[in-house]
Amino acid sequence: MSEPLLDVSGLRVTFPRAGGVRQVVAGISYAIAAGRTLGVVGESGCGKSVTSLALMGLVPSPGRVEGSIRFEGRELVGQSAAAWRRLRGEAIAMVFQEPMTALNPVMTVGRQIAEALVLHRDGVGWREGEDQAIGLLEAVGINSPKDRARAYPHQLSGGMRQRAVIAMALACEPKLLIADEPTTALDVTIQAQILDLMLDLQDRIGMAIQFISHNLAVVSEIAHEIIVMYAGRIVERAPAEALFATPLHPYTQGLIATLPDPAHRVARLPVIAGGVPDLDGDGGCRFADRCPRADAGCRAAEPEAVELAPGHVVACFKAGQ
Repeated sequence: MSEPLLDVSGLRVTFPRAGGVRQVVAGISYAIAAGRTLGVVGESGCGKSVTSLALMGLVPSPGRVEGSIRFEGRELVGQSAAAWRRLRGEAIAMVFQEPMTALNPVMTVGRQIAEALVLHRDGVGWREGEDQAIGLLEAVGINSPKDRARAYPHQLSGGMRQRAVIAMALACEPKLLIADEPTTALDVTIQAQILDLMLDLQDRIGMAIQFISHNLAVVSEIAHEIIVMYAGRIVERAPAEALFATPLHPYTQGLIATLPDPAHRVARLPVIAGGVPDLDGDGGCRFADRCPRADAGCRAAEPEAVELAPGHVVACFKAGQ
């Protein structure tokens, strides 16, 4: 079996706090092969976005990244700032969740997209880069792309800014695209167009995608494999079809139960009671206080991840019972 494009092992991200450290990502492991899409789901605050920042070398100081992130067999944890700059935008690119903070407010949108090409593509000058930027803006569904390329971020709508960020991320045809809620601000027609563009690029150059979303319906359509994160940990990992057909973790079951079913309309969709716990817990299962099946054993120890079916891994004492 060939080596995965991205191999994450024992990844931990911590931030200092009064009296110690807070562990935001707690020793997670997963891999993505070239040409495959990994879906990452979970509530806000579960560690999805911080994991992505770690993959880009962008965890803000004084955060600390430990463990291993191997990209094409090369260890990235501990790399120099210069090495990270060479990777970002070319080999690894990211669609950030908030486009207004991802764009430079004093540069035109076209110039910002062109900059990625000028920096990372040999022989591409500013004129050619800006011409390609116009084509990229058109590819992500922006009307009058020449005019929009000359606009500043504040002159675009939220949906246009989001598409401009996607165009920038795809400009250099990266080997790994990290997409953090990439279609949240877009209507369903543009959303479908963006997803088709990403999947077309994946088919053409073998790009791997780490697709982070709250939208389980979208994830189910494009992901080959899905990991479910909760309070900094991966609680379930499985092929997409298996996860939706046979979810094993109570948290995953709760998330899927909240999806509307057109064939069975109800007045009110179910919810998962409570909220994500303090990340400085007492060592038991972090989902125990919200789990209808939890007992004293669940609160006493953190369950280990166990493979209960081929490729289907779950961290729960009650799974499979």
